[in-house]
Amino acid sequence: MKTLHYWSIFISAFLSRFKLVLLGSVLLGVFVFLFSSKMSRFLAFFQTGNTIGVVDKFNLDNLPLFIQQEISVGLTRLDANNQPIPGIATAWESQENGRVWIFHIGNYKWQDGTKIQAKDINYQFKDAKKEVTDATTIKFTLNKDPYVPFPTAVTRPVFKRGLIGAGDWKVTGLTTITGQFSRSLTLVNRKTDAKKTYRFYDTEDIALTAYKLGQVRQLVGITDPKDLSTWNNAKIDIKTNEDRYVGIFLDMQNKVTSDKNIRQALAYAINKDEFPEKRAISVISPKSWVFNPQVKDYKYNPDRAKELLKNVPADVRKNLPINLVTLPGLLPVADKIKKNWEDMGLHANIQVINAPPDDFQALLWIQSIPPDPDQYSLWHSTQMEANITNYGPPAKESPRIDKLLEDGRRTLDPEARKSIYYDFQRFLLEDLPVIPLFYPVTYTITRK
Repeated sequence: MKTLHYWSIFISAFLSRFKLVLLGSVLLGVFVFLFSSKMSRFLAFFQTGNTIGVVDKFNLDNLPLFIQQEISVGLTRLDANNQPIPGIATAWESQENGRVWIFHIGNYKWQDGTKIQAKDINYQFKDAKKEVTDATTIKFTLNKDPYVPFPTAVTRPVFKRGLIGAGDWKVTGLTTITGQFSRSLTLVNRKTDAKKTYRFYDTEDIALTAYKLGQVRQLVGITDPKDLSTWNNAKIDIKTNEDRYVGIFLDMQNKVTSDKNIRQALAYAINKDEFPEKRAISVISPKSWVFNPQVKDYKYNPDRAKELLKNVPADVRKNLPINLVTLPGLLPVADKIKKNWEDMGLHANIQVINAPPDDFQALLWIQSIPPDPDQYSLWHSTQMEANITNYGPPAKESPRIDKLLEDGRRTLDPEARKSIYYDFQRFLLEDLPVIPLFYPVTYTITRK
């Protein structure tokens, strides 16, 4: 009782002495909560030019591709259908059925005013020999097989030392952390003198806080705007990213998921309409000139899923449930999938990770889609590093897929190549080493 009496006197004295400070703190907190969006707008008023927040940690050799493309250009560029078009090279041709590629450089200049010459092109390919034949001609000879998508491989922007490029935007300022990682990058448009500064943040939460504090006028590539979606002075634009897809990757060597009946049952059991994003049905982008809209799309059909499960051998059934591995940001998606599977009577466990696992049964993941339809590294049975599903024998369609992937990268005729990749998609989605779900969205948040 004495202890309780002591603390009662102590707290009473403390409140009496510091009541004004406490009251002021509470009022300040309420003020910040109610007027944070207006304060953010006020603080942003003092920013010059457009200040843009980007989430990730980059060094000078690995700036985001979209920023590289503002500063410079490659030998080629990609059009809206991911087809190569002239960049620094105004023309190119192939020899030896696609094993030799020759590019002719046009009248491009570096941002320091010097003319771009063939010797300035600094691409390095481990499987190709580079040869400068004259000031405006550069030749690449592949060491092994022909590679028809090679013009897509030289779309990466080229630079001189000091981030000097050939594009419309020129680097005028740079700050780094410990001399390595970029903190901010300032660009000026050479035609209009417009200025913008990119600021880089490690996490989305830090970037969102920076926006609220008025440090940036815009955030790009945000996956969740959180409470900013309620701010009256924040304009939010949604982008569907068809250069990547969310899918469930299934280990083709696992005792359970190597069974095709299991894989197809898992696909039919998922109600894809529960996801608000645009539905994905293939591993190739719908923007691609070889996208096949006629593949098996596995629309929600729990009855068909149950029929398929009846064909699963007893020794496979005893190894259930399914273990679904995923990223923290995809956990809500994983929860919906788990519920769909369990509604069908198929139990599942969810494991959350922060990096790609070496071993898994089912992996809910975001997969980037190459701009060219060539997906040899992702699905060919010899490519075990990037072929994360271990797709290969004894999978029924694996030899056919291998042959299609080999033919697709060495066939020059566009129509013949399109036919090859139509078949590739059809047979791969029948075998189903991956269940495509949807194209992820990102948000651009701009202060009004």
